[in-house]
Amino acid sequence: MSTTTSSDTSAGLAAFDRTTSVWGPITLGLGLLVSLAAALYAAFGSGIGITGVELVTAVVAVLATFGVIAIIEPISYFPILGRSAMYQAFLIGNIANKLLPAAVVAQANLGERPGTRRAEIIAGSAIIGAVLIHITTLILFVGILGTWLVGMLPAPLIATARGYILPAVFGAVVLQSVVAMKSRRTTIVAVVVAALIVFVVVPLVSALTFYATALAVIITIVVSWFARSKTPPPAAATADSEASPAAHISKPTH
Repeated sequence: MSTTTSSDTSAGLAAFDRTTSVWGPITLGLGLLVSLAAALYAAFGSGIGITGVELVTAVVAVLATFGVIAIIEPISYFPILGRSAMYQAFLIGNIANKLLPAAVVAQANLGERPGTRRAEIIAGSAIIGAVLIHITTLILFVGILGTWLVGMLPAPLIATARGYILPAVFGAVVLQSVVAMKSRRTTIVAVVVAALIVFVVVPLVSALTFYATALAVIITIVVSWFARSKTPPPAAATADSEASPAAHISKPTH
């Protein structure tokens, strides 16, 4: 019975992967086309007077500043989100401050470590929930009540809140990631490397400011790989994993 259930689970995951590999690139490609079409129309079809040289200059400037993020973000997010949730996240946007926290919290509450098939499905479901809530609150609190609500708040309160919102979001993400990963060595390595990059390397070499995130991520990955535990998992745990359908979808995706 368990063998049949495991086979059904494997077949279902295989079909899910095939669907993801087809529709993921298609939806991202369509999103890219829509975004580029809107930007190009605003630049050349609205009579603003932007020249081709100005457009190329602006694109190069943005790539020089943020191009490294296009490489680092997929590497950083994939272990937590998985392939299918990555397609969702990069099509929707607001990954670091909305979608990633939702995925991490959902995985932690359901007791699943990032990097497994079950964690990937949980992340995708959490992203759907986050988007539905986000759209609902946007319509209600921004579209309907936004102006009135902001107008009721004192200006000093709004200014103070803006200074704490981003640190609070990233602080929550870091804490949830630490709890979900349950890897003391990786946590220590990440904290030490990030501190050295921010407080030592960047002040000494200011030219590396825009590459600080990339350096921190790459160095953390390399050091964590060499510092990882070399002890193989117990044989009993492996046997349980092979026998249990729920554990079957908790196998690592990478």
